[in-house]
Amino acid sequence: MKFGKAAAGLVLAAALALPLAQPARAQDVLSVGGQNLWSQASARLVGGGTTYVSLRTVAGLLAPEAQVSWENGAAWVRGEGVTLSVRPGDQWMTVNDRALYIPHGVLLENGRTLVPVRVLAAALGGTVDWSREQGVTLTPGSGQAAAPAYTAEELYWLSRIISAESRGEPLLGKIAVGTVVLNRVASGEFPDTIYDVIFDTKWGVQFQPVANGTVYDEPTQESVLAAKLVLEGARAAGNSLYFLAPDLTNNHWIMENREFVVTIGCHWFYQ
Repeated sequence: MKFGKAAAGLVLAAALALPLAQPARAQDVLSVGGQNLWSQASARLVGGGTTYVSLRTVAGLLAPEAQVSWENGAAWVRGEGVTLSVRPGDQWMTVNDRALYIPHGVLLENGRTLVPVRVLAAALGGTVDWSREQGVTLTPGSGQAAAPAYTAEELYWLSRIISAESRGEPLLGKIAVGTVVLNRVASGEFPDTIYDVIFDTKWGVQFQPVANGTVYDEPTQESVLAAKLVLEGARAAGNSLYFLAPDLTNNHWIMENREFVVTIGCHWFYQ
């Protein structure tokens, strides 16, 4: 299906023509151009406050010239400067070379693919504001995906340490390992780049894959995905700076000296 500027205008006009049965509550407002498109966008709240919207409807407003299609179990948005895809059940959205995290997953309801409005707006150059009084306000932008805000070198090393440390872990466990690396980068206790954190030897080798050389192995596809998600802001394991697999090590210094945060897969995380 192709969305032209005229079609986007028809969507807005249709919204004007449909009166609300009762005054909308703020949590039931998705304002686009001053008009409430909550029902037209099949919007609903998920997970206690995340606003999900119809991919087809809102992509048509954010990128009017794009084509939306369904192919091999995934929804696609293709336009000038953007190729976006989501698959129901996945916890991410791909847009060009980027991957954006969707903690509650992509939903499929009554034949409609639903995604968080903030993630979709970020993918297509729009912005989202929320207030208790006015609900969600969506402002279309360029309709094109921005370039990643991280470097190829950062992705290269983060994906490798994630893969070497958590090859058999679930996606959340891989994100948690990446979170520890990024938390260290942000902490004054450790070096301030991903590479330097991984190869830090101030208090001895910090990561076993550096010692045994597996950090240089080609990363798994899911580890590359996890690295992209972490570099885009996905986080797990809170403020953790350390992790270990207790069953695989005899060195329990972390367990005895740091505060426990969470267990994900075989790893225990500490801050």
